[in-house]
Amino acid sequence: MDLKDQLKNLFPEHIPEQSEAKAPESNIWLQEEPIICKYEKRKGKPTTLLEGYNGAAKDFKLLAKELKTKLSVGGSIKNETIIIQGDYRDKIMDILKKKGFRVKRVGG
Repeated sequence: MDLKDQLKNLFPEHIPEQSEAKAPESNIWLQEEPIICKYEKRKGKPTTLLEGYNGAAKDFKLLAKELKTKLSVGGSIKNETIIIQGDYRDKIMDILKKKGFRVKRVGG
């Protein structure tokens, strides 16, 4: 018998709260305008830029973190723009479309 079972026996009326360790994907605010996905070279290195998200800053950071985790790449957020290291436009557009976003590819 583990700790959760013991606690249920001691407090049968208690309903446990759900932890916020992992945010569900559906909590990210979807918008009407498309997110602009473009490719740029910075200091000779390829980068993918995502612009045009107008939701909350917390959702913007969650979206950036999720993209970086799924792609296993580095990146940052500057001036309401997500900067991903490398040319991942196609993969990013697929991920965002599956989440329900409209995405517009700019350049190349």
